[in-house]
Amino acid sequence: MNKYDCIVIGAGPAGLSATLTLGRARRKVAIFDNGTNRNRVTQESHGFLTRDGIKPQEFKNIAMKELEAYPSLSISNETVIEVNKNVHNNLFLVNTSNNKSYITEKILLATGIQEEFPLTQIRQYYGKSLFSCPYCDGWELRDKPLAIIAEKDEHIVHMTKLVFNWSKDLIVFSNGHPLSNKVRNSFESKKIKVYTEVIKSLHGDNGYLESIELESGENILRSGGFIVPSFYRQNKFAEQLNCKVDENGGIITDGAGRTTANGIYIAGETEKAGPSSLMLAAADGYKAAASINLDITLDRF
Repeated sequence: MNKYDCIVIGAGPAGLSATLTLGRARRKVAIFDNGTNRNRVTQESHGFLTRDGIKPQEFKNIAMKELEAYPSLSISNETVIEVNKNVHNNLFLVNTSNNKSYITEKILLATGIQEEFPLTQIRQYYGKSLFSCPYCDGWELRDKPLAIIAEKDEHIVHMTKLVFNWSKDLIVFSNGHPLSNKVRNSFESKKIKVYTEVIKSLHGDNGYLESIELESGENILRSGGFIVPSFYRQNKFAEQLNCKVDENGGIITDGAGRTTANGIYIAGETEKAGPSSLMLAAADGYKAAASINLDITLDRF
């Protein structure tokens, strides 16, 4: 069985950036990807210098093509289902859904996160007219009649204040959750209307929102908006490998990608179980790769 210097789990911008950096450091690396990156539903990615407006799959394809220039790198379209550490030799055994196994000295977790929405119907519009990041998609929705869909005061306040920079035509929907008078008064002073009724249905065509129907039957015209989902990791690799987690569910690191478990590194959205931009995730991957390469160097020199 071939032994790798590092196995990277997840081919989002963090994992791809780390793999490229390690390849350039002449490390033998395998990167695993199963195509579940959450930005796959997005029409365009923004804020990454030289690639503003690029389709996520095109961004990924370009990165994958760049990896081909480095012979020590390999790409596997497999789902990793288990990672175990051999305490006798400090190596890791990685098992995939294809019943294949791989051995490696280091592991980089870059599997990202996924969203959970307050309404399942949001999936039909997510990435086309409903979004979770104003920095990513606010420009495209500027000056349009927008909805803010969130269920907690702090989330509603944060998102509404942010989006107000791009459009003043906002209506807040709390989906059955009450808002404090303080929040209501603040919004009313900016002519932002608030609906606390439960949302019955979203209406639109081919992913483009047209209106939001409340349980009362009232239908409010909106052409897009922003939501506040909750985020979660799809796997428990970090916990199973004894990486320490903070009180908010984030993986504790040294700030350079090293977790508290020897040989396990983390990069991108996986670390905090919260959203990040392409550029920040790629930078995290670069930083973690530098830590991995340095640690391998010191181990072997």
